[in-house]
Amino acid sequence: MPTLPLESFYNKYIDAINSHSSLSPFVHEHVTHNGRRMSTTEYEALIEASFASASDIHFKVDKLLTTEDSIAARIWFDCTPQKEFLGFQPTGRMVHFAEHVFYRVRDGKIEEVWSVLDTQAVARQLGGSEG
Repeated sequence: MPTLPLESFYNKYIDAINSHSSLSPFVHEHVTHNGRRMSTTEYEALIEASFASASDIHFKVDKLLTTEDSIAARIWFDCTPQKEFLGFQPTGRMVHFAEHVFYRVRDGKIEEVWSVLDTQAVARQLGGSEG
């Protein structure tokens, strides 16, 4: 387990994401994201892609629950995509949406991540269609 309570650990992890800092203090050398095993570098690139598409994106913890080795969170986003974002073309409008994400922590670092983004909310706001 992390030396910090999982709530504090997670908030520091989110702070690292928002400040574009290395995630290696928080994530194992290899992490599984939605069933795909990847290196810390690949995982960081996945997250950084959000910033590349919407530079004003900010990860805000809305809900947070923890157990001994698990974290469940609802992350809220308000951002204005400047490039293709989650498969949708930008319109200049701000979008508001949530991510529901679950983590398994082992030996003080995140080992597994399961993430679901509300892409239907993004589609409605950008005028696209989501089937």
